[in-house]
Amino acid sequence: MRVLIVEDDPNLAGLLRDGLRAQRIDPTLAATFAEGRDRAQGGSFDVIILDVRLPGGTGLELCGELRRGGSSTPVLMLTALDALDDRVRGLEVGADDYLTKPFAFRELVARLKALARRRPALSPARYRIADLEVDLGTRQVHRRGQPITLSAKEFALLELFVLNQGRVLDRSTITTHVWDDNHDPFANVLEVLVGRLRRKIDDGFEPKLITTLRGAGYRFGT
Repeated sequence: MRVLIVEDDPNLAGLLRDGLRAQRIDPTLAATFAEGRDRAQGGSFDVIILDVRLPGGTGLELCGELRRGGSSTPVLMLTALDALDDRVRGLEVGADDYLTKPFAFRELVARLKALARRRPALSPARYRIADLEVDLGTRQVHRRGQPITLSAKEFALLELFVLNQGRVLDRSTITTHVWDDNHDPFANVLEVLVGRLRRKIDDGFEPKLITTLRGAGYRFGT
């Protein structure tokens, strides 16, 4: 899971970054309105955490701007304990959830995962990459018109690749999506799974869609 944290308090931002990394969640930090907007528009994130008070603007304004620009990425708003108006306005401008400060880190992680699980429903159901066709709704896969049968784990891996075309995905990101938080990202079962998927969707076809980047992870796409 990739999370953008837009928070101007360096201490809180650092705690969130380190805590999320320990949960095998990939955090990106931004400290101002402008930086948050640039990172949100230029990257692919599963959830965005927005603090209400930011240098150069507010998280409420940023959320509204992202929604007007067509972004459907779930937004979790951080608000002060007594800021009822901020919570209401956040939901009105398009935030999906809110959390009041101070908060329990376990609750934050639970809310992030719940928001991330909802996101596929907001994404297009059908994708075409070269001559590979993937329907996330019906879980049907074809390449050059030929049907391809995938196991549940193979399809989960392909779904992650399709939703992150062109991005380098590291082992931790992949194992968190395909397995669970208790899976060892250093076990070679990932290589086995990638090899199985590669044989089904790449062997005998051109162009090859799965690229191994030694020491970095995998990239999917043409």
